[in-house]
Amino acid sequence: MIKTANNRIKSIDMLRGLVMVIMALDHVRDYFHYDAFLFNPTDLAQTNGALFFTRFITHYCAPVFVFLAGTSAFFVGQRKGLKYLSKWLLKRGFWLIFLELTVIKFAWLFKFDLSYSLLQVIWILGVAMIFLAGFVHLPKRVVLIVSVLVIAGHNLFDSFAPTGNLSAGIWSFLHEFKLLTYGDMKIFVAYSILPWAFVMPLGYYFGELYKQRFDSKTRTKILLQIGSGLITAFLILRVMNCYGDPYLWTSHDSWSYTAMSFFKVTKYPPSLLYLLITLGPSIMLLAFAEKWKGWIFNKLVIIGRVPMFFYIVHIYVIHLLALFAAVLTGFKASDMYVDLWVTMQPGLQGYGFNLGIVYGIWVLLIVALYPLCAWFDNYKSNHREKWWLRYL
Repeated sequence: MIKTANNRIKSIDMLRGLVMVIMALDHVRDYFHYDAFLFNPTDLAQTNGALFFTRFITHYCAPVFVFLAGTSAFFVGQRKGLKYLSKWLLKRGFWLIFLELTVIKFAWLFKFDLSYSLLQVIWILGVAMIFLAGFVHLPKRVVLIVSVLVIAGHNLFDSFAPTGNLSAGIWSFLHEFKLLTYGDMKIFVAYSILPWAFVMPLGYYFGELYKQRFDSKTRTKILLQIGSGLITAFLILRVMNCYGDPYLWTSHDSWSYTAMSFFKVTKYPPSLLYLLITLGPSIMLLAFAEKWKGWIFNKLVIIGRVPMFFYIVHIYVIHLLALFAAVLTGFKASDMYVDLWVTMQPGLQGYGFNLGIVYGIWVLLIVALYPLCAWFDNYKSNHREKWWLRYL
């Protein structure tokens, strides 16, 4: 296991940085791809292999964010104690929710709209941290059992639909991907509490594998066992085709479309199969990365050390570039002032570029943002006395 001078674990920072980079591809696709405004990239009636793969690889981002946020919390607790950790999780959790509803929402929309709330990954990170602030004081076995039961069993409630306004609204926050409307107020619940809030505790106790009592060889073996076990569970359940995801796979005339159907798993809310096939390979990658070195590895480590900074900046840059692109291709700047989500803007149908150009924009974006990330990482390292830097 390679550590940095300030005792950070490079493989974990690298994985976090990698999924941040991959996440940016999905957001570039949202704002620049022609077909993004016409159909869902996982719609097998309209998609193609390259587009489906582009969307599928970005599925790894949110689970890794939430899981490794729990792992990072474990490291904080090891250094500072549970009392400090609990307070830190509460403060950071509420701070992230505030950011989601203000700074980040404006980045997505380019609109000041107090009547609309957009609850996405930063929101659920905040909520999960608030839950974790309490979970860390409960017996480890209880937390692990409950977390596994929720993650494994929540798909039993996929068809559950309360009828009352209050109960239906509460259920949407718990387990639905839904736009809620209350008079003039709209709340877009993209990330529900279940099962996300129970993924983070698994990441928290996953941090125990990085204690000194585990040498690199032992840890690598365990990581490979965990990762391969999750992948095997996915394959068994998916072949059985009876539980684990609302979407059942079907055979097609083309093997590639059969494969896409097999790997078409549900993100909103994340199904059991979705979490198995994203966390399994990610944990295996951590095993392989134990002793990785090199130029690209080090660059990803830097990005992974400043994830919130990268997240906020990259959305503003993508949206601003998309606004200029829209104007230069005959659309109005106001078309990029978003009401709900950019791909839902009817005025943007007909705007966009092919997938090759999308990938080119993505590469240029990462190249341009890396120096900013390196600067900010250096600034944080040299100004540890500034308390507010702990929240970015």
